[in-house]
Amino acid sequence: MSTLTIFNSARTAETLPAAATTGRPIPAVLGADLEVPVKGGRLVGYANLDYAASAPCLEPVNAAVAAALPAYSSVHRGAGYASQLTTARYEQARHTIRAFVGARPDDAVIFTRNTTDATNLLAGCLPAGTTAVVFDTEHHASLLPWQHSVRLAPPAFPGEAVRAADEALAGIDGPKLLVVTAASNVTGELWPIAALAHIAHRHGARILVDAAQLVPHRRVNLTALDLDYVAFSGHKLYAPFGAGVLIGRRDWLAEGEPYLKGGGAVRAVGESTEWHDDPEPRHEAGTPNVLGAIALAAACDALTATGWTELVREEERLIARLRAGLASVEGVRELSLWGDDHPRVGIVSFTVAGYSAREVAEVLSGEYGIGVRDGKFCAHPFVQHLLGTRDGGCEDDTASAVRASIGIGSTQEHVDRLIEAVRDLVSR
Repeated sequence: MSTLTIFNSARTAETLPAAATTGRPIPAVLGADLEVPVKGGRLVGYANLDYAASAPCLEPVNAAVAAALPAYSSVHRGAGYASQLTTARYEQARHTIRAFVGARPDDAVIFTRNTTDATNLLAGCLPAGTTAVVFDTEHHASLLPWQHSVRLAPPAFPGEAVRAADEALAGIDGPKLLVVTAASNVTGELWPIAALAHIAHRHGARILVDAAQLVPHRRVNLTALDLDYVAFSGHKLYAPFGAGVLIGRRDWLAEGEPYLKGGGAVRAVGESTEWHDDPEPRHEAGTPNVLGAIALAAACDALTATGWTELVREEERLIARLRAGLASVEGVRELSLWGDDHPRVGIVSFTVAGYSAREVAEVLSGEYGIGVRDGKFCAHPFVQHLLGTRDGGCEDDTASAVRASIGIGSTQEHVDRLIEAVRDLVSR
């Protein structure tokens, strides 16, 4: 059986069985034939290299939503046929997503708006006095929600990340939560989440993994990796219908203050309120985003049915071509925390000497029809560390970078167009 690798130390790895390859083609994305205007009034095919911000919609996802719309209705409290059918689809989506990440049978699966929403939900459910341990390399969604936190400096290599977490957790009394990304949204580098989970549990702590940038690129098995909580967003997983998910152990979620107070979160309301003990209804008050949940599950189904082997092979081919091409252009510097040979997903951030990140992004869009992201990618401390700057403001272009990211629908022509565009810009 083929395997995929998730690194858990500087040069060791935990291997997980890859989903079986079914022989199905890689699903298509909507917008693959989009044309955009460029300088001179021409129309060119859009080279979307901004997947790390939001991935386009997969055609099977669009089809699943279209199939659900004729019977769309309220969920959980309706007796009519449409309501019963929609409820069944909504709850099936929960089971599909649980299977997609290899969650434990009793893990809660709570639908949220996105990863940020999921992380804030968990922050509101932590036992009193809980201390979060978080690296300065995190996305703001993982960096900011905690009432009490210990911030760790960017580690020089994966083993140092494990050591720093070990020391920090050892010095904390009371409940504690280690918060870490699985794949950086700035560099794409894979983090040693299995080793970090082991360290957390050795100190009686729990671990929350931000998997937003990992699940579109690699198979994740929450049980095999021994993770307590995982959060990710549908809009990065080819399901841009406004849903995300928090998956993990039920006890903190069942005892925490309801995230939203309203219909569906209660067992009874009178002189006092009795909240649901089950985390899902307790934290999903009001009418949920049913179509978002269906879309997210459809994306999980589509990726699972395709099989990860071909998806990973094509991504690694394109990202290697992109990195090598950019490295050949004088004045281009790729941002990396752990070096060129560290495993990563399809994300490359870089700077171009003599140009601000915004200037590069605008030229790529306006003259070449290429979509990239520029800025600090909601990870200000990390980007400033990589650039060697400190306290750069949000609008400070000199403390920013350009990010190109690929996924399903990315082509070799897109990659080559970006490389040649940057080469042309530098030659001016």
